[in-house]
Amino acid sequence: MYLWFKALHLIAMVTWFAALFYLPRLYVYHAMARDRGEQQAIDHFLVMERKLYRGIMTPSMIAVLLFGGIMLVLNPGWLAQGWIHAKLLLVALLVGYHHVCLIYLKQFAEARCKRGHVFFRWFNELPVIALLIIIFLAVLKPF
Repeated sequence: MYLWFKALHLIAMVTWFAALFYLPRLYVYHAMARDRGEQQAIDHFLVMERKLYRGIMTPSMIAVLLFGGIMLVLNPGWLAQGWIHAKLLLVALLVGYHHVCLIYLKQFAEARCKRGHVFFRWFNELPVIALLIIIFLAVLKPF
């Protein structure tokens, strides 16, 4: 039974990270279109951003947390290991990042986001770093 939850957790994680990578990239293009005054492109990005956040990103995050929580219940001994605490901290930070993405989504929707495309290019790198660390922690269990 555990392996089913692990597989579902991994599928949800891949989907969540795909969205975490893509939504800020849409913000890059949205900011560029805004700076050029391309209203048709802006309208297109608004739809894409909203659908990605609500239809894929948030349900995937919920599934990651649900299946990860079930795996912890099935393996409570993990909570005695340091690597899981580091991983859970990074997951908590990613949940925060997810919600910051919602703040930017709302700001773009209300045409009040002042951040530029360069900011969003850097912002887009944060989940990459988190993913690398999480994978190494989960596979190597270094402490």
